[in-house]
Amino acid sequence: MSENKHEHHHHFHHQKAEESETVAPEATPYEKAIKDEKHHKRMEHLGEMGAVAAGTFALYEKHQAKKDPENSHRHKIAEEIAATAAVGAGGYVFHEHHKKKESEKEVKHHNF
Repeated sequence: MSENKHEHHHHFHHQKAEESETVAPEATPYEKAIKDEKHHKRMEHLGEMGAVAAGTFALYEKHQAKKDPENSHRHKIAEEIAATAAVGAGGYVFHEHHKKKESEKEVKHHNF
């Protein structure tokens, strides 16, 4: 049994020291601008999803406040918090949209 102890199937192979020391070339300013534009676009979409989710939850809590008068105060507080989060996410989307536009100008500047 002790002989079979070291017969594990490894799915991840170790790289040799020579292979892992290779250095990737620096990205050009154009490539950096493209990457930055894509990053801000993704973050803008993520913020949009967050704003929609928070807004939807605020509407749900508003409905629950009407439906459950016994706990309406708790639902109104949750509604206000969700609405505030939706407004904050909207501000983040606005910020990322402008960062994306700046990146697009940078891409056009580098792309002759």
